[in-house]
Amino acid sequence: MRTLVVGDIHSGLLALKQVLQKLTPVKSDHFIFLGDYVDGWSEAVETVSFLMHFSETQKCTFIRGNHDYLAHQHLKHGSKNEQWLRHGGAATRDSYAALSSEEKEKHIQFYEGLTNFHVDTHNRLFVHAGFTNLKGPEYEHFGNLVFWDRTLWEMAKSMDHSIPLDSFRYPERLKLFSEIYIGHTALTKIGVTIPVNYANLWNIDTGAAFSGPLTILDVDTKEFWQSEPVQQLYPNELGRN
Repeated sequence: MRTLVVGDIHSGLLALKQVLQKLTPVKSDHFIFLGDYVDGWSEAVETVSFLMHFSETQKCTFIRGNHDYLAHQHLKHGSKNEQWLRHGGAATRDSYAALSSEEKEKHIQFYEGLTNFHVDTHNRLFVHAGFTNLKGPEYEHFGNLVFWDRTLWEMAKSMDHSIPLDSFRYPERLKLFSEIYIGHTALTKIGVTIPVNYANLWNIDTGAAFSGPLTILDVDTKEFWQSEPVQQLYPNELGRN
C-alpha cells in the first residue's frame, strides 16, 4: 500500500486530475490531503465535489486547512471575512453562489468532517501548518493553531542540520514524530517548486495557488508527481496572485 500525501489544491481541480492521472491510483493507495482545498482558482465547488466522490473509491484522509475553515464559516454562518475574501475567498464565495441548499449542506458536512491532524502507524504526522505545544498537536490550547501556525516550518528551515537527534539542541517538537508533513506555506515564496525537506519535516505546498504546480508525494519512497504550473491550466484567471 502506498501512502500518498497531497499538497494544497486551492480549487485547482484541473491540476489535481492531471497529477492523479500521472501517478495512476490503485485501490490500495491511501491518500492524505493536507488541506486548503479551496480559495484561489474558480472551481471550489467542483473540487470539493470531486474529493467527496474520490473518497468513495479510495482510502482518503482529509486534513483541515485554514482556508477550509474560513470557507466553512462562510457557508455555515454567512461570514464575510475581508481577509479571506482578499486571499482567494472571493472565488470560493462566487463558486458557491449558485449551489442549491441541498448540495451546499453536503459540502458543509464535508468541511465539518475534516480532521485537524493525522498520525499513522509509523508515527508520521500529517498536519496542514504545524503546532506549538512541546507535547504535540493534541495538547494545543487553541486547536486552530494546527492550521495556522508557521513556527514549526520556520524553526525547521532555520536550524543547524548538523545537530544530531540526541542533542539537547535538537528541537523537542521535531523529536515527537519520525516524520512530519505540512502544507500551508507555499514554497514558491523561496523560489522552489518541488517538495522541501528540513530535518524530519517535509513541506509539500509547491505553490499551486500561485505560479507553482500541485504535488503528490509517496511518503515511503519520496517519489513525487506534479501537475503543470496551475496558472497555465487556468490561463484566464489570477489565482491568489
